Amino acid sequence: MTPGWETSSWPDDRSLVDNLRDLQAHADDFENRTGFTYTVLDPATADVIGCVYIYPDDSEEHDARVLSWVQASRPELDVQLWRAVTDWLADEWPFERVAYAERADGV
Repeated sequence: MTPGWETSSWPDDRSLVDNLRDLQAHADDFENRTGFTYTVLDPATADVIGCVYIYPDDSEEHDARVLSWVQASRPELDVQLWRAVTDWLADEWPFERVAYAERADGV
């Protein structure tokens, strides 16, 4: 199980219409700057590796809540993605307190 997704029901069996609705909601969040969802692609093949979600945190403890996942066929990239996103958030984003489930080496 990818850290941060322990209580998630995703992936689910949603229809194409529901999937499109979900993608449109993410696009609307991005346009309105209320949340940011990124698809992670393999630079060599352009295949989808996973996704990153950056949203406001509901608690006062954190500025943002970040979740990410990688394809089940690419589990070796989970820690690498977590490290890259953690560095990117620290270097390029204005957050001081981010909730992003840590990964253990070798996950």
